[in-house]
Amino acid sequence: MEISRRTVLTTTASAAALYAAPPTTARAAEQTPAAVVRTLRSAADYAIGKLRAVAPGVTAFPVGTKSEKWVYAQNGDWVGGFWPGTLWMAWLHSGDDTFRTLALASARKLAPRQYDTTTHDLGFLFYPSWVTAWRLTGDDTWRAGAVQAADSLSRRYNPNGRFIRAWGALNDPDNAGRIIMDTMMNLDLLAFATEQTGDPKYLDIATEHAKTAQRVFPRPDGSTPHVYDLDPATGAPIGPNTVQGYSPTSCWSRGQAWGVYGFTTIHRRTGDDQFLTTARRLADYALGVLTPDHIPVWDYRAPQQPYDVKDASAGAVMACGLLDLSAATGRPEYRQAALRLLTALAQTCLTRNSSRAEAVVARCTRNRPAEDGIEISLPYADYYLLEGILRVLRPQDVDRAIDLSGPERGHRGPTR
Repeated sequence: MEISRRTVLTTTASAAALYAAPPTTARAAEQTPAAVVRTLRSAADYAIGKLRAVAPGVTAFPVGTKSEKWVYAQNGDWVGGFWPGTLWMAWLHSGDDTFRTLALASARKLAPRQYDTTTHDLGFLFYPSWVTAWRLTGDDTWRAGAVQAADSLSRRYNPNGRFIRAWGALNDPDNAGRIIMDTMMNLDLLAFATEQTGDPKYLDIATEHAKTAQRVFPRPDGSTPHVYDLDPATGAPIGPNTVQGYSPTSCWSRGQAWGVYGFTTIHRRTGDDQFLTTARRLADYALGVLTPDHIPVWDYRAPQQPYDVKDASAGAVMACGLLDLSAATGRPEYRQAALRLLTALAQTCLTRNSSRAEAVVARCTRNRPAEDGIEISLPYADYYLLEGILRVLRPQDVDRAIDLSGPERGHRGPTR
């Protein structure tokens, strides 16, 4: 059975004790306590075992669980890239070529989506699947498809408002001025396309969107809404809104995590320090309101927080972003916070106590306002947990897969 909210709210005191004396030098920041290494390695090994048992029977794209069993979408919905991405992380950790074979087979099923202009989620779909496949195999089919996906994404750019439209078909007037925090995670596909083609338009679009997001999302305290509405004809601000958060004035935790990760990444691709400043503001807010168990509630400003339902996926995403942020700023406190998050996830949010569970991470919340997927398992939680663990245990391998380089090096070619 999935772990209860009460259990998580009363755990991780021992994990917190590991960080009572933070490192005082940059070199010490790169050292990980042995107990943390053991915990993370055990979690990764558990994930590999679970995937070995489940993955051969997966024929579509997991979107979430019902009664601990995966529910699938044939076309991948917006999450299709995470299943092959998880398999790639499993291959990097284990060296088991079964995962490589399954990752490639899964990614091929996304091929029709490279021409999809109806969604902003093409980065989620194609970066952890096709870009990673190219970087790890050198097969140009994957590179070309990822560039095509970036081209499809670029068509959603509104030059009047300097933003990428989140939802709705290009000819649909509904939601035409809607920008959401999640899109920050799709910008790296555009940066990849510029590096691969030499055409600056893709990175220019990504940069302009990030500047708009930077202008409208962060509040003075560093919190953010999920949605911001703009006039699609002029780009004039209308105001904050939400779909997956509690209210327009609340702070949906997964959206905040997308922002930390996304702004840090666009800083690495552009060298613009303003993006790094924004990432720090968002990270500092989230860390300041994080509950003592180090597992985010689904919305940091919901009335029942800190005792509300949890979203472990927000913790996994934020841990990856914080590791990146620590590397970009040289500040060890962000790495320490990331290790606390990963340790808490590994100790309190895995599906270890259930023989029927098909996912690795429990206690995720997809869409609380819609009562859709409350404390279930989600494919992106599994992916980002493994990415975060491998960033700690195998940083060079993760670099091979997703490219952690900065603007002075840019996206490098495939590494096998």
